[in-house]
Amino acid sequence: MPSSEIVTNREMLYIAIGILGATVMPHNLYLHSSVVQTRNYEETRAGKREAVRYAFIDSTIALSFALFINAAILIVAAATFHKTGHTEVAEIQDAYQLLSPLLGVKAASVVFALALLASGQNSTLTGTLAGQIVMEGFLNIRLRPWLRRLITRAIAIVPAAITAILYGESGTAQLLILSQVILSLQLSFAVFPLVRFTSDRLKMGEFVNPAWLRVLAYTVATVIASFNAWLLVQTVREWVG
Repeated sequence: MPSSEIVTNREMLYIAIGILGATVMPHNLYLHSSVVQTRNYEETRAGKREAVRYAFIDSTIALSFALFINAAILIVAAATFHKTGHTEVAEIQDAYQLLSPLLGVKAASVVFALALLASGQNSTLTGTLAGQIVMEGFLNIRLRPWLRRLITRAIAIVPAAITAILYGESGTAQLLILSQVILSLQLSFAVFPLVRFTSDRLKMGEFVNPAWLRVLAYTVATVIASFNAWLLVQTVREWVG
């Protein structure tokens, strides 16, 4: 069960923030915002309201699935490894090897591998699409599809390949967690502007955020930013000490 030690223990906070970054990836906020604009809706009040409603359903279902999958992984890991005394299991390759023997189901490791494959494909797809949106919308950079895919894949694969060659499996596991923590650190730079813009009546008109939603959104964003800032403080303290 969650406890105050998550805040005081840097390693636990590091993992918790990594889970947050992996579940609510900041670039998905840009992706969902762009998807709304691609819908074929009428330029009327009713048409816009319908587009917003479907966008809300899309994003809610997507994030709910991500939350469910991440929670399921944690629950299965706790029930399988912690309860049986295998507390040393901390990396993907160990989990893959021990799932089937401990659960008594031969297909457990296969299902776990398929889940990892699906997760990787999903992250790659959303990252590529979000990168395209940012380049075209913010930077006004337009590239041919094959060139864009080549650049984005190289940016993703080259660091992972170098890490795997130099540090092996343990290095790739650490890189994976670090990348998720970096995603969480970037959340504030996407969430605060999003809440600010959607709370501006001049921009949003009748679709502006109500007062209760503004308070809730800013509260959640502040909590996330505070956890990220506290992790940075603890990390700097450890380096200095």
